[in-house]
Amino acid sequence: MTGYASVQAALGAGDGASVLMLELRSVNSRFLDLVLKVPDAFKPLEGKLRQSLAEQLQRGKVELRVALRETGAGAGALDVRALQQLHWIQTQVQNWLPDARALSVAEALQWLQSRAPQEHGLEWTPELERAVMQAIAALKHARASEGARLKAILLEKVDALREWVAKAAPLVPRLVEQQRERFLERWKEALASASDANGTPPVEEREAQQRALTEATAFAIRIDVAEELARLTAHLDEVEHLLGQGGAVGKRLDFLMQELHREANTLGSKSALLELSRISMEMKVLIEQMREQVQNIE
Repeated sequence: MTGYASVQAALGAGDGASVLMLELRSVNSRFLDLVLKVPDAFKPLEGKLRQSLAEQLQRGKVELRVALRETGAGAGALDVRALQQLHWIQTQVQNWLPDARALSVAEALQWLQSRAPQEHGLEWTPELERAVMQAIAALKHARASEGARLKAILLEKVDALREWVAKAAPLVPRLVEQQRERFLERWKEALASASDANGTPPVEEREAQQRALTEATAFAIRIDVAEELARLTAHLDEVEHLLGQGGAVGKRLDFLMQELHREANTLGSKSALLELSRISMEMKVLIEQMREQVQNIE
């Protein structure tokens, strides 16, 4: 489910004060996929960050970006000793590799920035934990708003599917009756052509007629799609129930989409009427649209 959240929090006080900036982005995914883009100082805390995210979120590709900006008395001041160390390192490298280019100002500042948080001994403090939980709560709120929109879309599709089920239901007895009449006509023709002089069909013909009757009965059962329509209705009821229930229902909805598609596909394969085939096609289009949206639900 898509969502975005951004949080800033003050850490520490005095010369060691800094501002923590957290950004959370979430896009669609069937499973929980966590991507952490953090400074080197946060590397030891990645386990805690992942744990906090996994405990609160179930699905989606979630990206966490972390930045730390110093605001204390030393903020903006260059660390001369660190620059001297960097210069010494660069000199040693160039002694061994004369063709190595010199570091740019931007690269030197980036190196200094990457070192600064480490010198403060960053730890999993209550302030840091509160900031992370605040960011997660903001993301969940954004995803909840998106979820409400998706729920309305899915319920609209459910209503449309119910309309197609209602249109298909009256066609079932008509389909069976049409097939029965067609069989009776052929049955009478077979009796008339196969009867002997006394009006009694030979034994072989009677056996053939019995087999034809059995096959016709089996065919009538095969083309009867009443069960498929009943299961479609039951699945749609369950979709509505899950959407009303709320919570982490994405995987269950995904399973129901598979079942709905299976029933709609069977409806089309068993259909002997052009109208039923068209209804099956319309159902599958709607179900596929629902499946795409369900992938976004946690």
